[in-house]
Amino acid sequence: MATSVNELSYQRKSALFAGTSLIIMALASFFSYGFVHESLVVQGDPIATFNNIVSSNNLFKAEIFGWVIILICDIVVTWAFYIFLKPINKSLSLLGAWLRLTYSTILEIAIMNLIFVLLLSRHTNDLSSFKIEQTQSLMMLFLEAFESIWSIGLIVFGGHLLIVGYVAFKSGSIPKVISILLLLASIGYIVIHLSKTFLPQYDRVISILNLVFTAPMVAGELGFGIWLLLRGGKLSNNT
Repeated sequence: MATSVNELSYQRKSALFAGTSLIIMALASFFSYGFVHESLVVQGDPIATFNNIVSSNNLFKAEIFGWVIILICDIVVTWAFYIFLKPINKSLSLLGAWLRLTYSTILEIAIMNLIFVLLLSRHTNDLSSFKIEQTQSLMMLFLEAFESIWSIGLIVFGGHLLIVGYVAFKSGSIPKVISILLLLASIGYIVIHLSKTFLPQYDRVISILNLVFTAPMVAGELGFGIWLLLRGGKLSNNT
């Protein structure tokens, strides 16, 4: 009995860690990408992008800090998901954890490109061998590398969500609507970012896919996070 109580307590703690981290990630992502990145980076316009980042250097630093917070939370969620889902299916939970760690590693590489952009924006006077147009183009190249590398990582992330959604569906305690949203989100991530990586010329189709899958991609993990905070690890008390 003591062991089962300890296991339940451990499950509850992992649920709280996962839920809290997922909500922090959602807020940090909205700020870093949805607010700062989208406002500073003008697609196809290296001059405007360069001027925006140079004139709003502290804001760009805040974006990078937000990505670091996301990366740390991702690692916490990897551990917490594994602990919480392990009693349902240990092998699949472990595979899901490895996939999320792989995604986190790819995200870390992507973030390095933003640091290169920051260095370019702060040391323009030191790059005397470069013309201003070359510096602007180089900055845009690093920003595009960030987007491309992150997009590849999100394909792996979609595979992680596919496993999490399946294991959640097999659970007797996690609501089926959450597991279905996670499965739909996984399909969205995989299809959208495979298309971005290998079929970028079909941008209109990709935009439609984004519209179709935005709701489950947002509601899937965020909904799971809220459920974990409120109910995760508690339902076993009734069994």
